[in-house]
Amino acid sequence: MTTLKERLHADVVSHMKDRNKVALTTVRNVLGEIETREKSGKTPIVLDDTQVTSLLQKEAAKRRDTARIYTEAGEAERAAAEIAEAEVIEAYLPKALTAAEVEAIVDEAIEALKADGVELSLRQLGAVMKPVTAKVAGRFDGKAVSEIVRNRLAQQ
Repeated sequence: MTTLKERLHADVVSHMKDRNKVALTTVRNVLGEIETREKSGKTPIVLDDTQVTSLLQKEAAKRRDTARIYTEAGEAERAAAEIAEAEVIEAYLPKALTAAEVEAIVDEAIEALKADGVELSLRQLGAVMKPVTAKVAGRFDGKAVSEIVRNRLAQQ
């Protein structure tokens, strides 16, 4: 299984062959951002797939936000270019989860803690959030996950 970063590198070549300029420049920009993150700081690091996914989400959000600003300024062509870049980036992101899927994951985590004999209250928010966050990682809004967990624990 290849990492997300390896897939991005491989896609640079395929975008070159396909002469897909938008995708090529977008993927190159994202790879540049990844390398900058890895080299910044005192010691170089290597980003794992979760960190790369998080970076991709931020990059896509930036482009969507910029597109909104261009649209408000009456620059439809520039906004369309930003949206096209955001769509290229979003193709590398994992499929988003539905609220029902997240609720099922939360219920599963709560049941597991109950099975271990943990007395559940709002104080165990962190204990529930840890396994849930690991499973949801970047596929659903973190604040919304926290709200779902809080509501479930309040019902206990």
